[in-house]
Amino acid sequence: MPRPAIELADIFRLHGQAYRAAHSLPRPQLRVMRAIEVCRTATLGGHVETCSQCSHIRVSYNSCRNRHCPKCQNRERAKWLENRTAELLPVEYFHVVFTLPAEIAAIAFYNQDVVYGILFRTAAQTLLTIARDPQRLGAEIGFFGILHTWGQNLLFHPHLHCVVPGGGLSPDGQSWIACRPGFFLPVRVLSRLFRRLFLEALEKAFASGKLRFFGERETLQHPASFSAYLTPLRKTEWVVYAKPPFGGPQQALAYLGRYTHRVALSNRRLLAHQQDSVTFQWKDYRRRGRQKSRVMTLAADEFIRRFLIHTLPDRFQRIRHFGFLANRHRRRKLALCRRLLLHPITELLPESAACIQLSRVLESPPPLRCPACGAAILVQALPHSRWPAQPPDTS
Repeated sequence: MPRPAIELADIFRLHGQAYRAAHSLPRPQLRVMRAIEVCRTATLGGHVETCSQCSHIRVSYNSCRNRHCPKCQNRERAKWLENRTAELLPVEYFHVVFTLPAEIAAIAFYNQDVVYGILFRTAAQTLLTIARDPQRLGAEIGFFGILHTWGQNLLFHPHLHCVVPGGGLSPDGQSWIACRPGFFLPVRVLSRLFRRLFLEALEKAFASGKLRFFGERETLQHPASFSAYLTPLRKTEWVVYAKPPFGGPQQALAYLGRYTHRVALSNRRLLAHQQDSVTFQWKDYRRRGRQKSRVMTLAADEFIRRFLIHTLPDRFQRIRHFGFLANRHRRRKLALCRRLLLHPITELLPESAACIQLSRVLESPPPLRCPACGAAILVQALPHSRWPAQPPDTS
């Protein structure tokens, strides 16, 4: 696949130093900027490939492996997808999205670790509780959630994507209970329970002193102001969106690949980079019909700001598993699900899944051959240098 004409790293290298001088950035954002700037440059070392027969030489530099870098995470993504492939069940798969209101997103902006954790816990509790209700599904479900903090325009928009098999285990574990075809759980019921659980958890976090407020939200540090701020949110409808079911396990797997190991945007969405502005492609999902693709141009400083606000807290796990897919009993309960569904896993695996092929190539790459004459390639390692005071010049 050819390299995009414009990369996020190019923008950071050109404007990063001025942006850091003009803004006081937290350490995680500084690390993300530096990692992307030096990714696949001589700074991180690499290797030289030399043909043993002709004069062909190729230099390859190491990647930064930062989870925010649009050029990295291919190996991790392939491994993750291969593992998820082994967990597919022969049922419909549903996509449920929990979105935080703008008022809560404003609190989350300065309390990401706390609020993101509440989002995961309350969304999972909502799905598990409603699914266990005998009047709804009456089953123990399993699912995983992926945190996204961005919209297509790169603005701060925290929401949680959940991918759920359409059914679950009966309370006694002796049968599989399937949901109605094309319908999982009532969205309005999910929304209202999610709202109540989230606000209760947020109030507990406030009472224990875990929330911080700055700028125009600084008055919320007073209990009366905080309570008044939340009062309207108890009556508004929170957005919980259930998308139509996938066509089958393979379609679910293909969908997952677009939602796992990436942050904010890919390099291929970048269209142009002028002296002080950046143009990128985005989709406006509020527009009906097929004409959703649009183009946006931002000042370079604003583009960098929008990207960096999606930097995740250190060691924060943004993909989590729940129910019968929870890590502690996933293997045992998946085996039970397959036995009840009477489908061995080998019947579900796509024989030529791209993620499996990519993983095998990355784990056991074929011997290097010269593209000019086909002879064996000799590889010589390049040492990495110290972390640079300034971004490297790769022009």
